[in-house]
Amino acid sequence: MASEIAEVVGGQLVGDDVAVNGATIDSRSVSTGQLFVPIVAARDGHDFISAALDAGAPAYLTSAGAVDGAAGAAIIVDDTARALAALGAAARDRLPGRVVGVTGSVGKTSTKDLLAGLLATTFRTAASEKSFNNELGLPLTLVNAPDDTEAVVLEMGARGIGHIDLLCSIGKPTVGIITRVEGVHLELFGNIEAVARAKGELVEALPDDGIAVLNADHKHVAAMADRTSARVITFGLTPESDVHASAVVIDDELRASFRLHSPWGETDIRLAARGEHQVPNALAAVAAAGGLGVPLEKFAEGLLGAALSGLRMELVTSERGVTILNDAYNANPTSMSAALQSLAALAAGRRIAVLGTMAELGHDSAWQHEAIASQARELGIEVIAVGEPTYGADVRHVADVAAASAELSDLGAGDAVLVKGSRVAELERVAQALLN
Repeated sequence: MASEIAEVVGGQLVGDDVAVNGATIDSRSVSTGQLFVPIVAARDGHDFISAALDAGAPAYLTSAGAVDGAAGAAIIVDDTARALAALGAAARDRLPGRVVGVTGSVGKTSTKDLLAGLLATTFRTAASEKSFNNELGLPLTLVNAPDDTEAVVLEMGARGIGHIDLLCSIGKPTVGIITRVEGVHLELFGNIEAVARAKGELVEALPDDGIAVLNADHKHVAAMADRTSARVITFGLTPESDVHASAVVIDDELRASFRLHSPWGETDIRLAARGEHQVPNALAAVAAAGGLGVPLEKFAEGLLGAALSGLRMELVTSERGVTILNDAYNANPTSMSAALQSLAALAAGRRIAVLGTMAELGHDSAWQHEAIASQARELGIEVIAVGEPTYGADVRHVADVAAASAELSDLGAGDAVLVKGSRVAELERVAQALLN
């Protein structure tokens, strides 16, 4: 009820005490019964309160007073973002103890998706949508979790020291997964040691009876075992890991199969997720799911049936017979390298990578882009760089998506194209142009 929300967030209810079911910050995606939370950012969400009410929101938070003549109930607060965080924390307190936080420089979203698929074989499971992993997306995941939820998977991103700690104060995870620590977002963190400090805040927040799932193949992650009193389960590609894989095989569709070894037994696994780099993500998901009680016989089913977020290693073929590997959601040196290796593994006549910028690399940006271009040359891959000059002189440079699409007009059956860049590049439009 709106009155309960007002009490939780320390707000003042103006209007009827209406029933509320869930919340959203986007007036375009309101479901009937959802609370609308206007966020003040580049655009002021208060400007869209009327649209949200028209779409079916019965109530809204506001730091600008009630909207004159509006039919919905207003909950007046000092700061809508802080109120959303408080609402998320209250929602978390109503949930059971199976709450998993997932963080790391790369692989967060895929690991979250794979784990959600595993947990759903045994528990009623809620998980972060897409990459909703910040101080807005995480509380929304908690608020929108159905009342009968038995397990929750929360993706956690960080843009500085203290961010993960803040998210943990809202989500109170009992299990924490650290995928990898890489030189990503160095423009914000400064160095990889700072990245490790920030990501490790997750394991520090775990309770004594919790579980820390750590990548044994990465020294910065493995060292986090000393930062937690929780039980540690390791995963990795080396046999010394608690959860590891052997006999990894990649098929023509870039899907991995392997023999899984775990404290709960061994079984054969086949992934629907594409790319060999998904194997460690699957191992991390198994470690968390097994620790929470998902039985061995459910591992293969859960991993194969996991629903994956869009624009990540999507493989399609155009009417002209061009194979398109659309991995355009985001890019950093680690994920870019993995995507190039996947492209090289495809059977193709020509292999072309349409690459956008890798953002937030700080002082390392120029040489990191050059290194990716060098790797592409070694793999026999042509590169078309979109709006990023630091890929160097040995690649084709174009200014925008339209020009990149024009460069691909002569492709035909048997050719393969990778499309990848940081979110700001919006290179999924190149993949769509090839399909059209």
